[in-house]
Amino acid sequence: MTLRFPTHFALLLLASSLAILPACDSYFFYPQRNFVANPHLDRVFHEDLFFEAPDGVRLHGWFLRPYKEPRGTILFLHGNAENISTHVGAVLWLVMEGYQVFLIDYRGYGRSKGTPEMEGIHVDALAAIDRLFRTEGVDKDRIVVFGQSLGGAVAVYAVANSPHRDRIRALVIDSAFSGYRRIAREKIAEVVLLWPFQAPLSLLVTDRYSPSRWIGRIRPVPVLILHGDADKVVPVRHGERLYRLAEEPKQLWVAPGAGHIRALSDGNLRKRLLSYLDSILRGRERGETEPGAPESWKSFSRKTVSFSETILLPRHMR
Repeated sequence: MTLRFPTHFALLLLASSLAILPACDSYFFYPQRNFVANPHLDRVFHEDLFFEAPDGVRLHGWFLRPYKEPRGTILFLHGNAENISTHVGAVLWLVMEGYQVFLIDYRGYGRSKGTPEMEGIHVDALAAIDRLFRTEGVDKDRIVVFGQSLGGAVAVYAVANSPHRDRIRALVIDSAFSGYRRIAREKIAEVVLLWPFQAPLSLLVTDRYSPSRWIGRIRPVPVLILHGDADKVVPVRHGERLYRLAEEPKQLWVAPGAGHIRALSDGNLRKRLLSYLDSILRGRERGETEPGAPESWKSFSRKTVSFSETILLPRHMR
């Protein structure tokens, strides 16, 4: 028996495939050139920092400093939309707690030149790490990399491949997907007409930079994975998968009821993050339980920890 498809159905499949093919990489990128004013930036010292990627693309970032001796320096890699002016609220609280933060825009975002594409943004992250290690006023033994969503995926690759990897004190990833092809397949499946073709169409997306391929290679850098169990953009199973694939020392903190990149709206979680960072940057043995952690969760220092004390963030930090 021969299996036949109606002509219009075949044409629909062809049209869908042709529409998706040239946009495979761009599916992940929604840059914004214009900056949004944020009055809360006046509460910290901030300056523009320009640097070049290895291929000559000029990149832009902000360097935020507290008005006191910094506790450490954090490289922040943001998600796939807009630019650093709309993502800065995710890290301002860290600056107010005493950390320096270097935020960058990938190529094609904000004031960075070029056009966003898969290889380029990962090269940009590597260049940002290198630039940070060449920046005056930065203690090179107190550097942490922090990525949210797409930035979390990019951060895994960048830390794994950075020549400075052994000096990076920790990698923190929030709401990251475990694979480019995997998340693309899930999103394609949400389109009813394309559901039967999710597998073949997802093959058009490269998996070369997927964090699932690289997270097991960043040892001895400690890994902290944050995720909300109500994340409908990148389901928590992605964070759980990355946790399984990571080498020790590793931790997975799940925030009950938190949506996409909303785990740190949990006040208890933010306090624990500060404790975690202080522990790491004080030079304690990597992977050791944070000092002063309650007995109720000390035994979970390398396992999943859930938090439920939730606070409402100011609008600029939501």
